[in-house]
Amino acid sequence: MRNEEVPTVMATFADSEVASVDGTGATASPGKRTDIQGLRAIAVALVVVYHLVPAALTGGFVGVDVFFVVSGFLITSHLLTRRPTRPRHLLEFWARRIRRLLPASLLVLLVTLVATRWVAPVTQWEVTARQSAAAATYLVNWLLANDSVDYLAAASAPSPVQHFWSLSVEEQFYAGWPVLVLLVGHVAIATRIAGSLRRLRLLFLVGLGLVVALSFAWSVHLTAANPARAYFVTTTRIWELGLGGLVAALLVLRDRPLRLDPALAAVAAWIGIAAIVWTGFTYTGSTPFPGWQALVPVGGTALVLGVAAGTQAWSPGRLLALRPCQWLGDISYSVYLWHWPLIVLAPAVSGGHRGAIDNGVIVVATLVLAALTKTYVEDVFRTPSWSRRLGQTYALGAAGMAVVIAAAALLVVDLHAREDAARSELGRALRSDDPCFGAGALVASRQCPPSTGDPVPAPVLAALDKSAAYGSSDGGKDCFSALPAYPTVQCVFGDRTAERTVALVGNSHAGQWVPALQQIARQQHWKVVTYLSSRCALADVRQQFDTAEQSTACLDWVHRVTARVGAEQPDLVVVANRVSLPVEGADLADSATPYEQGYEHVLRSWSDEHLPVVVLRDTPAPGDGDVPSVPDCLASHGDDFAACAGSRADWEPADPSVAAAGAIDSPSVDVVDLNDRICGPRQCRPVVGGVVVYFDGSHLTATYARSLSPFLEPELVAAMGPKP
Repeated sequence: MRNEEVPTVMATFADSEVASVDGTGATASPGKRTDIQGLRAIAVALVVVYHLVPAALTGGFVGVDVFFVVSGFLITSHLLTRRPTRPRHLLEFWARRIRRLLPASLLVLLVTLVATRWVAPVTQWEVTARQSAAAATYLVNWLLANDSVDYLAAASAPSPVQHFWSLSVEEQFYAGWPVLVLLVGHVAIATRIAGSLRRLRLLFLVGLGLVVALSFAWSVHLTAANPARAYFVTTTRIWELGLGGLVAALLVLRDRPLRLDPALAAVAAWIGIAAIVWTGFTYTGSTPFPGWQALVPVGGTALVLGVAAGTQAWSPGRLLALRPCQWLGDISYSVYLWHWPLIVLAPAVSGGHRGAIDNGVIVVATLVLAALTKTYVEDVFRTPSWSRRLGQTYALGAAGMAVVIAAAALLVVDLHAREDAARSELGRALRSDDPCFGAGALVASRQCPPSTGDPVPAPVLAALDKSAAYGSSDGGKDCFSALPAYPTVQCVFGDRTAERTVALVGNSHAGQWVPALQQIARQQHWKVVTYLSSRCALADVRQQFDTAEQSTACLDWVHRVTARVGAEQPDLVVVANRVSLPVEGADLADSATPYEQGYEHVLRSWSDEHLPVVVLRDTPAPGDGDVPSVPDCLASHGDDFAACAGSRADWEPADPSVAAAGAIDSPSVDVVDLNDRICGPRQCRPVVGGVVVYFDGSHLTATYARSLSPFLEPELVAAMGPKP
């Protein structure tokens, strides 16, 4: 997963002893492929550098693809040299994978859970526990795929175990690929072609190649249609491992030596290395991936595996065989396992952002831990004495998974106990009539003291303190229209039988006002009807999503909702939006004018219908400064609220909808700006009047939004006017 989304890599680093190509280009007897260890070293270096300094290696995430191809090559080589013919052979194969992978990975998961409990902000406990349990059962890639299409979840800080997504992909590959090899082998026996290596090779190439082709086609399609999901799911990645398997089939299933011209083989291998390195430096987080663009690093790796086993002076195999490359390749599995938790948890220990010294310490710690894990964990469970213990292997594997899941559950239990205590404290605060509570503290005439002590909701609860529009774990409806189709979603709040109706329209920055509107609706006996989207701003302009289809779906939603609100003729329309995407063909800085025109078109259509409209000025966003999550920041810094504060000039965004309302110059369109009740004249604080202001890096907590209702209510009443 890439850094912004959560990027990382993982590989199985299976044994390197497979059929190789000798110095003359002929297939040699099985031996250690030093080029494979060198490829692992290159891949893990790409990943570690990318995660430490992403700007220096913007495409370092392609290391995952290198690992996938290597893994598919090695596993298929083993399966073809010792083809499974009955179920027990599959059980023995899977047992070898368990011994090879589980001890180190479960150790890292367990240590990470313990470290999270003691050093990470309490706001990160649940996601770490949830992903750790999924990682222990090799399903975390599907969990991350689901989270990646959730706008709020996708914006969350990365967990220290999310890099296990690719291990999940590989383990799922190991579960199915041997079965495919077994079935193809049985077809070979049934059709009596198993005795001919040439015909057998053709059968395996066709059987395995069909799976590779289908997976590649799906990868291209899903990357274009839903790239966030495509990055993680197994179905878009199988072809990468399978391509390595096809190379293995070409090398292993031969009835005569494969002879290649040494110079030609060397040139081809260098082209493969160049393809990997080139993508590492030129691909970025905006590159549609995996899709067809993954062909470059994947094809490059396959090319190296096919021709680079020789160590002639002009071959990259000689470079890859150097001792430092071999050492790093040997420990690369453990390097990968350890580096990401150290990167994610380092700021919690150092108390701030990572610097050059922190990165240096992380590299050293990663290498030391990896070397120790390789010697005392990986190698121990690969000894011959373990290879005969089939039942014990499965039992200990299951026990190890159970221990990790139990540790994750204990972390969640501890977290929920803290949340319950925080809810009790919040309830007591809400029952008070303190005029300095929340937004009231910014009324100068009240002379309220600065916020001190424990805020409400406590950081552990603040991240969950969202408006009812976001649904709830007990079955509450999610009121947001979302990708990929952006259907029209309508929710009703307040007095459902009321004669007067308020329509709340916009994206998530409209949804954050639901608690305030609910409070006002109770006082005024209004019905509140919402038309909300996730991320899509209500402007008649094509916004730059990941795909053209998504941009079209957003624009279609804008048109449908604009027409529907106009047709239903509510007594008041309240509009609020956050601009987080550029318009097509421009960057965000140059999108203000097109957005203003797009908002003006929508507002003018309602103004022409004589609908009273209130445009709520967009609220300040800490994430636009250097506070990506206010609850995380508060949990990390305790009562040092100043550490999580920022300049109002940095946090307060320009709002083209306000400019659009001014351009219409209609008495039926008003602008309401409550940002003076969120921030001071020059500074925005994370806690105002004892209340945490944001539940992430952009959206108001439900508690703070409710505290704004006394200031919003008179504005809406005036805009709506008296009953006709």
